[in-house]
Amino acid sequence: MKFYIVDCFAEQKYQGNQLGVFIPDYEISTTEMQQIAKEMNFSETTFILSGKEENGGYRVRIFTPAIEVPFAGHPTLGTAYVIHKVIENDKSDEIVLNLEVGPIHVSVNQDGITMTQNQPEFGQIIEKKIVAELLQIDENDIRDDYPVQWVSTGLPCFVIPLKGEDAIKKCAIHHDKFRHFIETVYQCNMLVFAQSGDRQLNVRVFMDDPGFLEDPATGSANGNLAGYLLKYDYFKSTAVCYTVSQGSEIGRPSTLRIGGELSDGTYHIMVGGNAFIVAQGTWN
Repeated sequence: MKFYIVDCFAEQKYQGNQLGVFIPDYEISTTEMQQIAKEMNFSETTFILSGKEENGGYRVRIFTPAIEVPFAGHPTLGTAYVIHKVIENDKSDEIVLNLEVGPIHVSVNQDGITMTQNQPEFGQIIEKKIVAELLQIDENDIRDDYPVQWVSTGLPCFVIPLKGEDAIKKCAIHHDKFRHFIETVYQCNMLVFAQSGDRQLNVRVFMDDPGFLEDPATGSANGNLAGYLLKYDYFKSTAVCYTVSQGSEIGRPSTLRIGGELSDGTYHIMVGGNAFIVAQGTWN
């Protein structure tokens, strides 16, 4: 089968979040897809398992090296880009991915690729002390005017508002305490953010992965963050447009462009960026 390596949410090649995209030419098993994802060892690997289905979408499954996930941002964006470039030969301006969470719509134009995310769900609020210990920072580094809260548009995370870029840089996951949190409280990623400009945020995302990896660019979590910012009127507006910088701390600088609106209780969340195919080949 053919495969592609894509850099997602990147401004140029060798930045952003790496993704493996496979197009099997035979009936591939879940076990083999998981083995391939482990072999690739990117944060996610995707498999395009159909041509266009009845709703015009392509059936896609997403795997980390350890598990299958129902939705993730950069795999959605990168897979849609491969479909646009390779399968539809640059002729499409909208791609639909049929994921476990349902159809996700992705638009493609000269400014990049943008996906529409599902309605956010807002869950548990936890004490600052808990996440301060996980991140090995002081409680005073976490803002008091916004909660530490579970949010999901398909793949959940806890959103943690920090007071500034210095606090962002200090974060380092305490593996034992995070493992205990995952086992006893909730298994999900941790997103920390701080404002760095008028419409600019710095973000880091720590994954609930057995390797305790940090993600260089996380579309799903940034969609969660957009819902959170709208819910709590962070930018003092029901319509927002801002840029997220992520990944510099681990040598993979990434840029995500976020748009959102809250109207009559309905959220419209858009997460976009650029993608580059950096390699292609045949998997034996």
